[in-house]
Amino acid sequence: MNEEQVWLDQARKGDKVAFGKIVEAYQTPVYNLAYRMLSNSGEAEEAAQEAFIRAFTRLDSYNPAHKFSTWMLSITSNYCIDLIRKRRAQLLSIDEPLAPHPALMSDKDKGPEAQMEHSQREEMVQTLLADLQPEYRQAVVLRYWYEYSYEEIADMMDTTVSAIKSRLFRARKQLAEIGLERGIVPAFAAETV
Repeated sequence: MNEEQVWLDQARKGDKVAFGKIVEAYQTPVYNLAYRMLSNSGEAEEAAQEAFIRAFTRLDSYNPAHKFSTWMLSITSNYCIDLIRKRRAQLLSIDEPLAPHPALMSDKDKGPEAQMEHSQREEMVQTLLADLQPEYRQAVVLRYWYEYSYEEIADMMDTTVSAIKSRLFRARKQLAEIGLERGIVPAFAAETV
């Protein structure tokens, strides 16, 4: 039994210290997913905290036969989808100015020009992602940033593999069209299913 499984077993028995170890282990991937989905670091931090709260209160529903990371990121992405829908329902714009992810600027091995170029590419991708429907954005982030399989994404999004392939195809097509209008196309937008 690995250390993570021990923490999960203890957390399922109500051990908050053990769950704290889980939070430490997953805080970066959970935050990164929330940031990719929401395009706002403050909202991503709040979403990550809420995702962990939801995970802790629902630990009894976790099936140990599945990977914990899949379950945790599923909670996170579903919560982010809910936030995006609420934004739209309130008629708030999701096209606010985007700052590059703070972790991207911490690479001290790169020179200023490389950091600037990387930052500009990151901002461009975030801008393109913001134009996608939440379900498309979720599928793209899970596939291309977290490299989950179609099956894992379908499980997280509670749908079929063919639906995920369809969403990814439509998302890439939409990203390519938007990118061409702006003179930029991310590499994953041109991939075929």
